[in-house]
Amino acid sequence: MSEAASALSGAAYEGGLVRVADSGLQGMVTLRGDLEAEAIRAAVREASGCDMPGQRAITAEGDAAVAWMAPDEVLILGPHARAGDTCAALEAALQGQHHLAVNVSDARALFTVTGEDAAVREVLAKLAPVDLSPGAFGPGDFRRSRLAQVPGAFWMPQAGVMRVICFRSVAQYVFDLLCTSAAPGSRVGYFDT
Repeated sequence: MSEAASALSGAAYEGGLVRVADSGLQGMVTLRGDLEAEAIRAAVREASGCDMPGQRAITAEGDAAVAWMAPDEVLILGPHARAGDTCAALEAALQGQHHLAVNVSDARALFTVTGEDAAVREVLAKLAPVDLSPGAFGPGDFRRSRLAQVPGAFWMPQAGVMRVICFRSVAQYVFDLLCTSAAPGSRVGYFDT
């Protein structure tokens, strides 16, 4: 059996004020069901250590996070090596409860965009129809949107850092988009204060 590899094998780009990098392997489990049901909320807490996030939000604890994807869907993030165990724990805890838990780790890619906060915001703002101004989007916020022509999602764990998820099949396209958006000389300065 071959060892798993991230979508772009650690590719990185230095764009001056912003760095774009393949974040490596990331465990991701999609859970669908009634997010208000106590059984699902408890199973998510037990499997991840995180509380259920609100709409368009993400909660994090240590190396785990839970992101709101839709009214009936969350994405549980954690170490890649434990994604199968997380899925199995959810299945065991939710027997008899209508749900779907799927390990999607190897079907997704994760990128990290770091740098000066205004520049990082601008890189994503050029690609997604989302208000990324500091008053509208900050740590703890999560958006599922489009990145140019493909679906994606992103959040800001802290100022100057964005994490971006996309389908693995479009990883090179999204990486190239992020790099072009971060290229020296491409700054618009919209979020500069």
